[in-house]
Amino acid sequence: MIHRCQPGFETFLEKELRAAGLNVLEQASGWVRTAPPASPGFWQNLCFAQVVMPDAVEVTGESVNALAARIMETFLASAKDERFQAEWPCLFESAAGLDGLGRRQAGVSKVFFENLKKRLGRVARLAIDDKPRGVLMVRGLFVFFVDFKRAYVSREQWFNGQRRMADDARAPSRSYLKVEEAYLVLGREPAEGETVVDLGAAPGGWSFSAAKRGARVIAVDNGPLKLGALDNPLIEHRPEDAFRFEPPGGQPVDWMFCDLVEEPHHVMENLIRPWIERGWCRRFVVILKFGRVDALALLRQVRAADSVFSRHAPGFRVRHLYHDREEFTIVGEVASLNPPPVPASPAPSASAS
Repeated sequence: MIHRCQPGFETFLEKELRAAGLNVLEQASGWVRTAPPASPGFWQNLCFAQVVMPDAVEVTGESVNALAARIMETFLASAKDERFQAEWPCLFESAAGLDGLGRRQAGVSKVFFENLKKRLGRVARLAIDDKPRGVLMVRGLFVFFVDFKRAYVSREQWFNGQRRMADDARAPSRSYLKVEEAYLVLGREPAEGETVVDLGAAPGGWSFSAAKRGARVIAVDNGPLKLGALDNPLIEHRPEDAFRFEPPGGQPVDWMFCDLVEEPHHVMENLIRPWIERGWCRRFVVILKFGRVDALALLRQVRAADSVFSRHAPGFRVRHLYHDREEFTIVGEVASLNPPPVPASPAPSASAS
């Protein structure tokens, strides 16, 4: 299996995979290779893996033509009984850190497509070089080059939701890209007429993202808003402390955003916990910074059965996004704003004598 992550974070991914019980065989910039897992599907909950090739086959070759031929053989053998009636993804990618590897990958891709057009013209015309949006398993052809003579090929690839997002010139900050990406992981985005509280909003990238979709936003931050968030009719700026802010009238809002440069345990316990436990929001997108703490220990706390996320937002997702730095993003939906009280367990009856 090949697990791919943001380059520079492969050590975090390797530790996460080992903690899940996988045998790590090899790792390099942006990828880790493991033995197959005992329980298929575990990769759906990985944080640092952006894509997973569950049935990767190694192909080798000394030249561009040789590599293209091996990839073609692998593809034809697996597709001999398959019908291609719609567009299908065909992605050739390469590992980071090796000068010229991208050119080798492009050369192999070109030869492969030339050969595919000769062999299966209609199938070649339906191939698209585009990543899907969202969290899902996709069937196609996925080729990942790890060096100049070796690549891994898989017909299926798991996408964990991360991908590069398009910027907006009106966005006040780079963090705008993170929340845009987070919507893909959650599978939902703010809608017209919904309400959003953005805690730690300045300079307003996340507030702008919600407002451009028609949501009404309360941007909470003592700092100023800028560009598309400044004087936006859908954004109300509250120059207040995010840790002390409560929803107006105690009424729940549709979304709670939080991206604060604060110690992550402090944020989780003193801000996120009350918002979720008290049912102040229906959905959330929050970021925890792990640059100065043990990232894997923090991840275990977030995923623990007694964490506020596990108890109140089953199905929540935690990801290291393409646009994240030393932080991870947590998205989810609160299960119930007014959970019923848990009945006391009846006392055991006395045994008959």
